[in-house]
Amino acid sequence: MTSKQSEENIGTLGHVDHGKTTLTAAITHEWTDKHSESVKRSMTIKLGYADAVIGKCAGAYTTEQKCANGKPPEQVMKISLLDAPGHETLMATAIAGSNIIDAVLFVISSAEQCPMAQTREHLMLINALGIKRAVVAQTKVDIVGREQARKSYDQIKKFLKGSVIEDAPIIPVMANKGINVDAVLEEIVKMGVPKRDTKSDPIMYIARSFDVNRPGVKIKDLVGGVVGGSIVRGEFKIGDEVEIRPGINTSKDKNKKDSYEPIITKIESLSAGSEKLQSAIAGGLIAMGTEMDPSFTKADGLVGQVVGHVGKLPESINTMTLTYSSLNREDLPKQGFKPNEPLILGIGTGTMIGFVKAAKKSSLSIDLKHPACIDGSAKISVLRNFSQRWKLSGFGTLAH
Repeated sequence: MTSKQSEENIGTLGHVDHGKTTLTAAITHEWTDKHSESVKRSMTIKLGYADAVIGKCAGAYTTEQKCANGKPPEQVMKISLLDAPGHETLMATAIAGSNIIDAVLFVISSAEQCPMAQTREHLMLINALGIKRAVVAQTKVDIVGREQARKSYDQIKKFLKGSVIEDAPIIPVMANKGINVDAVLEEIVKMGVPKRDTKSDPIMYIARSFDVNRPGVKIKDLVGGVVGGSIVRGEFKIGDEVEIRPGINTSKDKNKKDSYEPIITKIESLSAGSEKLQSAIAGGLIAMGTEMDPSFTKADGLVGQVVGHVGKLPESINTMTLTYSSLNREDLPKQGFKPNEPLILGIGTGTMIGFVKAAKKSSLSIDLKHPACIDGSAKISVLRNFSQRWKLSGFGTLAH
């Protein structure tokens, strides 16, 4: 393996407290819940991510840096793991993360009945996006005993039947003890690497953004804003002039409609984890250092925005019409959209509020609260409010 970049993004999906973050840590040796609120509430709030290099030691797959004999493992592939929240109230964040994943590590606990609420919703998400590359991790088998673990396995098989991942391997795992993690890695390697478009005009979805300057730093030592996310096609190089849309809100009058201007800046650095890059292509998670004002990027201020070469991105829009497909969920009432009904929309790596403008059988027109830059082929998720709960109701693509 010679690539410094991760070769694919793997999203961990599943119900809250089923062990996604623990399994991610067992693979990457990093605890992805670094956000202060996540630590305080002992649950994933924002998208966590970490890289791992899969290697081989005496025929077994590992992410350790050394084999038992003290020698480094034979490197096989590099992956990025995205740890998405499983709690119902954070489904929109999980949906946003799903737009940049190539494969799924679907985590299901043996200690609870299958399916739990978000296990079911995450499978709907997998089906709707057509993500066929998956490994199912059956966690917490060590706390239920052999009989319950077998019963849980049968429940999982039944639950997956008829879905796009019904043939996915199911691996019993004790993540906190590192048992069978090697079997999970082996199945990830077996999935192979997706084909990439590296020739088209590049597009990167921003999943996180940061001001990396420490308080009190001198002005001459300030570093520009950093954005992190995934390149979905094309290639970026250090020195490229890039555009970020929709950009920043330049309106100073709260009584007037928001006015956004694209950010034009230059790429100063590219990195994949600790690896410094001269150029970055589609695949894996990338940190892009820029010349822009770091106040734009602090506290995830640019999450959900899009990076591209200047003049090559779609125009930002305030209204859109979707070719819409309902999920026809049995657990939700069958009711049509109402004028001005509020919606939560998963667009790229962001979530935003929209309001129904008009609805027909397979067409949905929406006014957006804030402008969005949308790649024409992207799938947009739609969440509706039923009985004070936001539920995934369907998906759409921009009508042409």
